[in-house]
Amino acid sequence: MPFTLARSPRELVFRSAALTRRDWLTPNYARLRFEGDDLRGFDSLGSDDHIRVFFREPGAEPTLDPAVLRSGVSREHTPFAWDADAGILDLEFVIHGDSGVAGPWAATAPIGSTVGVGGPRGSLVLHGDPDSWFLAGDETALPAIKRFVSQMRADAIGSVFVEVPDAAFEQNLDAPAGIRVRWVHRGQDSESTALGAALDSLSGNDRPVGEVFAFIAAEQSIVRQGRALLFDRWNLDPAIAIVKGYWKRGEAEYHAPH
Repeated sequence: MPFTLARSPRELVFRSAALTRRDWLTPNYARLRFEGDDLRGFDSLGSDDHIRVFFREPGAEPTLDPAVLRSGVSREHTPFAWDADAGILDLEFVIHGDSGVAGPWAATAPIGSTVGVGGPRGSLVLHGDPDSWFLAGDETALPAIKRFVSQMRADAIGSVFVEVPDAAFEQNLDAPAGIRVRWVHRGQDSESTALGAALDSLSGNDRPVGEVFAFIAAEQSIVRQGRALLFDRWNLDPAIAIVKGYWKRGEAEYHAPH
């Protein structure tokens, strides 16, 4: 086996941080930078890690008091990048208009606004080099997909499928030449509809070669189609593949399985 997935428990740490930068990567996707002394020593071992970010109400006075920050509404996010020595953490957010908590906050919070950051509680760590890769998700999975892509060797082979509204929402994944990146446009359809159709279109003959690492994450409805592809048609080992719903339509408090 050229690779393994291993769980690594972590001590749960709560940190406070302030927003210092906002960069729009597409019309509905922003990268935010947070800084603070509490972020020194932060680490995330798994590309699919989850942290919990605690947001204060719009217009709330900035504070680094942990007790106050813990009282805010929280949502799960995948750490994108960080500098443990400098106390910097970058997170990426999908913004769907004025709906939800995290998106509107990410789009409008003034620089200097503060958040609480808890975790990650544990990591599922990919060790080794798969013979080939298969990654698929919607915008919410892009931070994890980008991190997996950054792990790939220069001679890596495989495919990446990402569902977005249309071409204006595509991003540069900077994947190796042997990785085929396909942007799936859903238009006005519900999230995961187009991605699910793309997965359904793949047969056993489309299976990547050798020992495959597969990661599929999007709206909860993708789980059935993802499992059917990976475990029924491609006969991959569920112990070395990840299929999960990152969010669930109509359930604001849905937690992605770790």
